[in-house]
Amino acid sequence: MIRFIHAADAHLDSPLKGLEAHEGAPVDVLRGATRQAFDNLVQLAMDMRVDFLLLAGDLYDGDWKDYGTGLFFRARMARLREAGIPVYLIAGNHDAASVISRKLSLPENVHVFSTRTAESVEVPGRPVVIHGRGFPHRAVPENLARDYPAAVPGRFNVGLLHTSLTGRAGHDTYAPCSEADLRQKGYGYWALGHIHQPEVVSRDPWIVLAGNIQGRDIRETGPRGCCLVTVSDLMEVESVERRELDVVRWRMLEIDLAGASQPPEVLSRASRVMAGAVAEAEGRRVAARLVLKGATSLHGSLHRDSHRWKAELLGRAQELGEDVLWIERIQVGTSPVYDLEPLAERDALTRIVLETLKEAVLEPGALPVDIQDMLGVLPGEVRSDIEGQCQGAEGAAILEDVRAIILEGLGTKGGTAS
Repeated sequence: MIRFIHAADAHLDSPLKGLEAHEGAPVDVLRGATRQAFDNLVQLAMDMRVDFLLLAGDLYDGDWKDYGTGLFFRARMARLREAGIPVYLIAGNHDAASVISRKLSLPENVHVFSTRTAESVEVPGRPVVIHGRGFPHRAVPENLARDYPAAVPGRFNVGLLHTSLTGRAGHDTYAPCSEADLRQKGYGYWALGHIHQPEVVSRDPWIVLAGNIQGRDIRETGPRGCCLVTVSDLMEVESVERRELDVVRWRMLEIDLAGASQPPEVLSRASRVMAGAVAEAEGRRVAARLVLKGATSLHGSLHRDSHRWKAELLGRAQELGEDVLWIERIQVGTSPVYDLEPLAERDALTRIVLETLKEAVLEPGALPVDIQDMLGVLPGEVRSDIEGQCQGAEGAAILEDVRAIILEGLGTKGGTAS
């Protein structure tokens, strides 16, 4: 029996830019998460006594700020050397040969594949041949898989490749190739990197995207980790098991507020959803974006009194335990409970206002003139706060806040809301 781990996209010491803009963000925890997840990977390899470890590119996030990143990795490789575990790795687009300017020698148990041509290496003491090639440059538009050699007869053949395959949303197209390109090589397992979302592309042969070992922002939600692969004495893959390594779990939490008419209802529903996410994280810290949805009479208040609602929800998060859940953002996607059609028929002025709100489009750096005129009816401090926020990247959300506040005023004043 042969057992190995396939991991990718560790992005050690990823800077996670922009965290300072989030009040209360656990910056040190989030920035240290990639190292902690990598420590979990090394410990898993030792606990499972695997025959070897595969790292399918983007071990680093770019050129090292100093030698600390390289020394961290080297120390972990030394631990695996003491455990008798060889490591095979390739460079990806983030740690291509042209990107990493500083170099450190690595322990003899680590083999770094060539970036000039596809290379084949036998695993000592095991009937396994690993074929791989790293990225010479950050952008590799050519199909590297075509140059990989055919499978070696009588051996379990593994292909190690950093690739976008035929393309995946949110990822640059690098070393593109098709399933057919990989299948024709005759390998038993393709260990792929670059795409952060884990995916089993094929089971005959096994073509697997391990995903990254630690989510780095709200675009990378859910469990992150590696693949533990078991190969039978007949040199056939018996199992590919997902093993979680992440220490911070990013979650998009939807909170249904349909029918909620009182603040305690909102907070109670939010508490239940957040508590569920904490339980599912099994001891990991949760970094969450709360998405409020559903038709509620509190729609306008959620926009108008956003600072108070944020404080209330942060308070409920605190009740779950110290440093258990951090709220990255609160996204209000609720809708009013009143019907706009009869509201528009109430009088000509109301109809004009509703049409203006519907057609309003945010211009860079400023609210539409018509909307600015409407803001004149709001208290000065509210108006200035909205106008100030509109100058930033959250302009589109601010425009929605303005719509909600004005609609609430129309729906509840000068007439009866339905």
